[in-house]
Amino acid sequence: MKIIVAPDSFKGSVTALQAAHAIEQGLHRVFPDAIIEKIPMADGGEGTIQSLVDATGGKIKTAQVLDPLENEIDAKFGILADGQTAVIEMASASGLTLVPPEKRNPLTTTTYGTGQLIRKALDLGCKRLIIGIGGSATNDGGAGMAEALGVKFTNEDGKPIERGGGGLRTLASIDMTDLHPAIAKTETVVACDVNNPLTGPNGASHVYGPQKGATPEMIKLLDANLRHYDEILAKAFGQSYNNISGAGAAGGLGAGLMAFLNAELKLGVDIVIDTVNLKERMKDASLVITGEGQIDYQTAYGKTPVGVAKVAKAENIPVIAIAGGIGEGAEAVYDAGIDAMLGIVQAPMSLDDAVEDAQRLIANAAEQAARLLVIGRIV
Repeated sequence: MKIIVAPDSFKGSVTALQAAHAIEQGLHRVFPDAIIEKIPMADGGEGTIQSLVDATGGKIKTAQVLDPLENEIDAKFGILADGQTAVIEMASASGLTLVPPEKRNPLTTTTYGTGQLIRKALDLGCKRLIIGIGGSATNDGGAGMAEALGVKFTNEDGKPIERGGGGLRTLASIDMTDLHPAIAKTETVVACDVNNPLTGPNGASHVYGPQKGATPEMIKLLDANLRHYDEILAKAFGQSYNNISGAGAAGGLGAGLMAFLNAELKLGVDIVIDTVNLKERMKDASLVITGEGQIDYQTAYGKTPVGVAKVAKAENIPVIAIAGGIGEGAEAVYDAGIDAMLGIVQAPMSLDDAVEDAQRLIANAAEQAARLLVIGRIV
């Protein structure tokens, strides 16, 4: 009996690999002879680096970069086992959690640090980049990122513009003469699960600006600046990025990555599925077990358990999901390919206690799933 165990991390509690180990432990209590293949998963958000490094036998690297406020920090990225693929989470260098609430100001925060991580990966010889762009503190259209890779952004006087979403107002020209030469030979895929355009009422500034510290007045300015930025991009690249789905992700970093790195934007879970070769590894499996910290109505919209289930259903393999919590609208996952779900909490307890004891609880839930399967065989 072959069982695929492919969970996401249980955020704030255990990594995807730790969750997989716990599920394996619970299953072996009932099926001691089962062949269990553990495949840590992610959906492009927090934890993607660790999951893909664990799934492929890669390594975690550290680089000194500038955070959104241009303070020096150490940021992590991953190099997969092939030595050619880098996994970068922009949040590790340019994320909202790096900026104290009282200092959040998308007029000044920059994606420069994300560009430094990309440069480091290129300098190490990577030929493929997987970039997750959730959780940004920025609204600069990826200009800071591109600057770190050698692009020059200047005003009408030929002087560098200020970094941040506010500086885009004075942008007059873009010079790509010194763009990192490896980019032309590098494949870049971006984990992007939103479809916002660059500007307008559904664009980067209006939808995500407030959580980054933008006032209503700042939002208008930021939106106008990104519109101006797109006009300059159109002159440089021969096309507008304004209305491309996902261009507004991460404060316009989606547009910047498409423009300067010729990146392809895809659903995060699909990128991970391809990278870990999930479809092929499911061949001949009798059961798939997946999971994440919370299953609710959002899970059906591209989260890891549903992504895993779609692959399993194509192979006619039943799927069980294990969750830290089961929330409102979770039943939607049944129509998305998940056959059953179990919560790990079996008795009243605080969230802190559940987080602390997550591995044991996950193992117990996996055991219960296995025992129910045995009953199913009997009846």
